[in-house]
Order: sequence, then C-alpha cells, then structure tokens
Amino acid sequence: MLRITRKRIVLGSIAVLVLAALVWSFLPKPVPVQTAVVGRAPLQVIVEEEARTEVSDRYAVSSPVTAWVRRIGLVAGDSVVAGQALAYLEPPRTPVLDPSGRTGAEARVRAAEAAANHAQSERARIERLAASGSATRQALEQAVSQAERTHAELEAARAALRRASGTGNLGVEEVLRSPVAGRVLSVPSRSARQVNPGEPLVVVGNTQSLEVHADVLSQDAVRIRVGTRVLLDQWGGNEPLEAVVTRVEPQGFTSVSSLGVEEQRVPVVAVIQSPADRWNGSLGAGYQVLARFIVWEGENVLQVPSAALFRVGEGWAAFVVERGHAVRRAVRIGQQAGLATQVLEGLREGDEVIVHPGNDIDDGVAVSPGLGSADER
Repeated sequence: MLRITRKRIVLGSIAVLVLAALVWSFLPKPVPVQTAVVGRAPLQVIVEEEARTEVSDRYAVSSPVTAWVRRIGLVAGDSVVAGQALAYLEPPRTPVLDPSGRTGAEARVRAAEAAANHAQSERARIERLAASGSATRQALEQAVSQAERTHAELEAARAALRRASGTGNLGVEEVLRSPVAGRVLSVPSRSARQVNPGEPLVVVGNTQSLEVHADVLSQDAVRIRVGTRVLLDQWGGNEPLEAVVTRVEPQGFTSVSSLGVEEQRVPVVAVIQSPADRWNGSLGAGYQVLARFIVWEGENVLQVPSAALFRVGEGWAAFVVERGHAVRRAVRIGQQAGLATQVLEGLREGDEVIVHPGNDIDDGVAVSPGLGSADER
C-alpha cells in the first residue's frame, strides 16, 4: 500500500512539472530592448553650415590718375609691410591726340584769358571809383566776384588743355605704397601698361585677421546673435578654431539648393578668435571650413537620447524600464541637440529608458533590457 502511494506521488510530480513547462512555453517572452540611462552632462545646440574665410580688411591699391604703370614684381602670397612700395606710376605715354579736341581746348583757354583779363581790369577800375566814393559797395563786390569767377574758369580751361596734351596731374614719378602689413592677395595684371583712374593694381590685406562668411538658412539665422560662439572644423588642423559672430545681415536672399529647392538664406560673419600662430600658414583667405554655431549650451543638463522619445498627441513620451516592464511616461522637453534632448519634466536622473522602441513595445509589456551604445547615452 505504501509502495503504491509513493509511485503516485512521483507520477503526480512529473505531471505537474510537465504541465508547468507547457504553461511556461505558452507565456509571452520578455521583449529584448536596447536601453540608455538618463543623466546630466554638458549640452550644446549647434547649427552647422559650410563657410569660407575672408580677409577682414582688404585694400585695393589703385591709380589716382591716368598713368603708365611699370611692371609689378609682386605676386599673390608675397608678404608686405606697411609703407612698402607696390607699384610705380609714370606720366602716360604720349597719346594720339584728337586735333579738333586740342584746338577747341586751346581756344577755350584764350577766351578764358581774355575774360579774366577784362574782369581784372574792371575790378581795378571799380576799386578806384569806390575809393573816391563814385562807386557803390555793391558794384565793388560784383566786380570782385566776377574777377574771381573768370580766374577759376581760366584755371579749369588750362587744366583741360593739359589733359588733352597728356600731361595730366602726374609728376615725373609716383609711388603707390601698401597701407597695411600683410600679404598680397591678388595682382590683376603684372604687365607694364597704361591705366585709368581708379583701376586696381594690387590687392593687399592682413591675413592674420580673418573673417568667416556663411550663408545660413533663415530659420536658423534667427537663433544666431552677435557674440554667438562658433567652432570651426575641417580647416586642416586637429582641433577646432574658436570664432565669434560679429554681424548678422538684416537682408536675406533666395538661393537654389543642389536639389533644386529654393531656400532663404542670411549672410553671417564671424571673426576668428584663436591665436594666429595656431592657423597662420595653414589657413588663408578663400578657404572652406565647417562653421558650427553654438546657439544654446548648458553645463549640467538633464538629458535623454533623442531616439528614446516619441510623439503622443501634441506632446512627447518615453518608455522607462521598471521591474522588468515598460512603463510609458509623458515627458516635457527643452532644447533638442541632435542625439540628445533636454528633459524638463517626466524623467529623473538614473532612469533607464528604451531606445528606438518598436511597435511591440507598449505600456506594461515585459522587456529584457540592455545598455545602449555610448553615443546614445
């Protein structure tokens, strides 16, 4: 009798174990998920744009008069000091004169001389009459004014004749000197030739004082202010250069992207603040760099991986792992910085959140968590 009872107990235990295994096999398995921990760290909100370098102060040294410029020995990249001779001007070569034009200029000089002589004689006569009381003060003033006016007309006629003769206002030689210390940026032409007034001969600038010019999308430009910090990457060095915004243009313009989409862009200018010895010799004018405008930053910011957040109506939410289950929490966010987002309400430091939650994750679902990668944390 005792032997039968033990056998039944063993069989019963086996049956219970088999039933438990069957029940367990049909229970839902925990969903494997990738997780990250909510924590505090520095956070920066950055606007990135391709930019180009320009010399802050560019000087185009040009001829003040019509002249003959000697061959220029300088080339782009040459160093110059303030006051250094850049170009030498000589009187223009004798031009092919227009005979009728020169004859007319000479005739105007003769007429002006006659008018000036007559006005001077009349002035002397009125002065004598005024001294004896026979002429009014008004008549004397008119005579003086007429003499001065005809003298000015005579000088103008003589200057016109000199120009027609090709002598101009240039002496034997004039030297054009560099207004600043720096480098030659361009020489439009090195050949000896005749040049006109205002024609650029040499362009110089101080390459140790560079600006950075970027055309920023208008929706990003509204967040950039004078004084905004800028980090310059991809300039050729190992570490970013520091710059600061000095100007945000008030007028934008329409640009067409490589995809054919019209965009509104705003020119933004920044000045490099890093010591020149870090980049001088490597970075010059007209170079392309990547400008990273820091429009917001904080040192100790509660943040969550952006991939852990999802929309719920007009707000945001995240799944927090609690006791092996996913628990949905409403989250109020602040600044968004690409991979990380500032948390204002809804999450605490140390909370474990699910990154990239799939459609199989819902409130109360059992999960099997693991830590996410460092860049997501």
